[in-house]
Amino acid sequence: MTRGLELTGPMALAELRVWRHPRAQGAAGRCIGRTDLPVDRRRARRLAHRIRTAQRREGGERVIVTSTRRRAADVGRWLRRWGWHHHIDPRLDEADFGRWDGLRWREIEPADWAGWTDAFVTHRPGGGESVAMLRARVRSLIDDPVLAGARVWAVGHAGWLNALRTLHLDPLRAVDWPAPIGHGVDLRLRPMAPGGAFR
Repeated sequence: MTRGLELTGPMALAELRVWRHPRAQGAAGRCIGRTDLPVDRRRARRLAHRIRTAQRREGGERVIVTSTRRRAADVGRWLRRWGWHHHIDPRLDEADFGRWDGLRWREIEPADWAGWTDAFVTHRPGGGESVAMLRARVRSLIDDPVLAGARVWAVGHAGWLNALRTLHLDPLRAVDWPAPIGHGVDLRLRPMAPGGAFR
């Protein structure tokens, strides 16, 4: 089993564990944010089984939260078949790349790329969502008072996970953006100890 990443940071939740969705069909070489691509049924089931196994080992409620996109939500639907509660939360959605969404990366004009790298946090690629807007969505989930004290199991996306991994960086630069974690890999976030630092 692929080992996930662990972070600590300030948040209302008792724990957040987010898996990146299985590899989507037709995504290779394309800018995929809100484009709703399917995943192979067997891959979705395989990840759902891994999440179920983790819950059985570690305890906690049988509740899974996923983004609205099929590549994440299909994992939640498998868990629902096995008796879990499945909630869909658009705050877990991948970044919105506007008119770039669905294009081949090579089809994006160099001038558009330059605008994003020059103002990485505030630029809205393709007229969609800026990194600042994505980070605000991430923060709204981990600070949600309704979820205070809860252990949340979730399935989301690479860009969302990178936004979570870089919340402590201010200013955030393009060179700070990490490589995406692998499909089916998880990131676990726990509250930091008093006096600790997000790491």
